[in-house]
Amino acid sequence: MSLTSIADRLSLSHLGPRGQGLAMAALGAIAFSGKAIVAKLMYKMGADAFAVVGLRMALAFPMFLWLAWWSVRAAEGATPGPERLTTRQWWQIAGLGFTGYYLASTLDFLGLQYISASLERAILYLNPTMVLILSALWLGQRIRPGQLAGVGLAYGGVALVWFHDWDAAHMVSAQSSHGLQAHSAILLGSLLVLGSALSYAIYLMGSGEIVQRLGSLRLVGYASCFACVLCVLQWVVVHAVTDGRLGGVAHLPWQAWALSALNAVACTVLPVWLLMRAVQLLGASVASQVGMVGPLSTIWMAAWWLNEPVGPRLILGTAAVLAGIVVLTRASRPPVPAPAPASGSPPAR
Repeated sequence: MSLTSIADRLSLSHLGPRGQGLAMAALGAIAFSGKAIVAKLMYKMGADAFAVVGLRMALAFPMFLWLAWWSVRAAEGATPGPERLTTRQWWQIAGLGFTGYYLASTLDFLGLQYISASLERAILYLNPTMVLILSALWLGQRIRPGQLAGVGLAYGGVALVWFHDWDAAHMVSAQSSHGLQAHSAILLGSLLVLGSALSYAIYLMGSGEIVQRLGSLRLVGYASCFACVLCVLQWVVVHAVTDGRLGGVAHLPWQAWALSALNAVACTVLPVWLLMRAVQLLGASVASQVGMVGPLSTIWMAAWWLNEPVGPRLILGTAAVLAGIVVLTRASRPPVPAPAPASGSPPAR
């Protein structure tokens, strides 16, 4: 089954290619953002981060396995066929799966126990700024003034959202502070999610070469399968070591299991496909800009489903983060070369 036929079955074909791409980019971003809402609802039902991550990846594993198989099957019909992986490439995939999906997911869900869904989404949106900073530190890449302005605006926005959480700490982290004082919980949660964003930024930096050789679908399928195995193993080990105090699921109501299935399908696997299809139809730049609806949808869903407080600093801070990423993205574009002079005209000075 081709990606185009799947789009037709989703009844988006009447929108045309550009309309399909816009709809898929928006739906994918909203679905990804819903992960935080689902996790916090499960926390209220007695689940912990290890159980949420373990259930999510265990249920998503068959679908990622199918994605990996389908990507190879599709490549077999192309010319040239799928590249045979070397031992070095397998290790690269394992490393990318560890940083981009296992470690990033675990730190993210641990942090969500202590901070609001809106702050979590704002911090995760710092990924492009972290890639830029890491590129400057490791690769010696020069940071342009426009890029620096975008970074400053984005981090200033996160600071506003963070202070919003800080002032509402008693409401944000009371549900699962695990005995921590409210403000200490905000600090811990912010650091954990910041670590998640950094881990995913490392994945983005390391995936550039291999994604060109394997294709995005094949890489995501393989790396996600590896991460699923790690998450499930972590879940089992933590449950055994803590004698069931962490990672337990037997006491969870059926609603938590239903939410976990929703998390695996609608908030994990489906948005991966939606965003990749959107990139095919729109290009990465347009798709990423449409995806900025994600943080805004998080604010609305968190207020509606979780009763998280909404205030001026949250709205202004989120807007500043999005504006900062737009400024950074535009400043990072390569300069457009000047048109060549017409025949017989003097060269430009």
